[in-house]
Amino acid sequence: MARQGKRGRLPGIVDVANRAKVSPATVSRYFNDPDIVRYRTRERIRKAVEELGYVRNRAIRSMVGGATGCIGLVIPTIDNAIFSEMLQAFSSALATHGRTMLIAAHGYDLAREAVLVHSLSEQRVDALALIGLEHRPETLAQIERQGIPAAMLWNYRPRQDRGQDRGQDWGQDWGQDWPCIGFDNELAGRMAAEHLLALGHRDILFATAEERSNDRAADRRRGALDAVRSAGLSVPDRRRIVCPYDIRMSKELIAGDLRAGDRPSAIFAGNDVIAQGALFAATSLGIRVPDDLSIIGIGDFRGSDAFEPGLTTVRIPARRIGQLAADALVETIDWPEADFHHEHCCPLELIVRGTCRAVDTVE
Repeated sequence: MARQGKRGRLPGIVDVANRAKVSPATVSRYFNDPDIVRYRTRERIRKAVEELGYVRNRAIRSMVGGATGCIGLVIPTIDNAIFSEMLQAFSSALATHGRTMLIAAHGYDLAREAVLVHSLSEQRVDALALIGLEHRPETLAQIERQGIPAAMLWNYRPRQDRGQDRGQDWGQDWGQDWPCIGFDNELAGRMAAEHLLALGHRDILFATAEERSNDRAADRRRGALDAVRSAGLSVPDRRRIVCPYDIRMSKELIAGDLRAGDRPSAIFAGNDVIAQGALFAATSLGIRVPDDLSIIGIGDFRGSDAFEPGLTTVRIPARRIGQLAADALVETIDWPEADFHHEHCCPLELIVRGTCRAVDTVE
């Protein structure tokens, strides 16, 4: 007799995964693309399926519910490399589950994001992933009304802390229980600033992204400034500038600041795009990096190690976020009866290359 799963219900994916001592994502791959699962693992899963009497019901659910096999991902921009590695990992992971990705970009406009979410829900996507934790109430309400599984990516806070700062009006607890897969952006900002402080820098230019409709940029700036305050220092307004996600425009803005005289000893860049602009600005003015000026970024995206000197930065686990997000959404779609808790705060890593130097070694 087949053993039933916990609480008297029919056995589900979690029961199979526990019996086979693998993750639910591996069980999903076993059904969708068994060739990528190791033979011994496949055999354990097959045996667990037989012992539990598990019956996969995704095909039935798809016929009844009109599943499309598409998952929507709404991101702020596709103009630069910030999200490219995450997108590739997300798309590749969905492919292993037999799913495809529909992507849309709102240009850091949360009102536009609401329109895009409405459009994707009308196209009957099976799930949605959004970047960041802050969204307009109508966006969250639309997803809840449609009953679409959703996840929030790229930023992370514990559930009880989401939507509580900066006076956000969630209206209800919409989105609080969605999977949250990202990293601590406040910690990223703090790590970068603390590295400059540890090298002896006290006069730092903070070049950060626009915070409107961007909780990630706001968190990084807050973390960086908190690190400075903890060191007993303050940052005057003249050492704070806002840069767009554009290398050329960032270069021009930072070059203008560096030409003004009273040059800082270091630049904290809120992301690697701004940091690259800072590198080009320094080169255009004949300022030597790191001899005359240290620069640190956040991201470590493709190409950040190819500059001369290589960019010192805080590495964001972009590929890991994409993989985990795809697995979480597919599991939620395929096995809605399972009690998944997809909460992942991925670790960050300081990558030291050639753009930073200790103050006491500068000639």
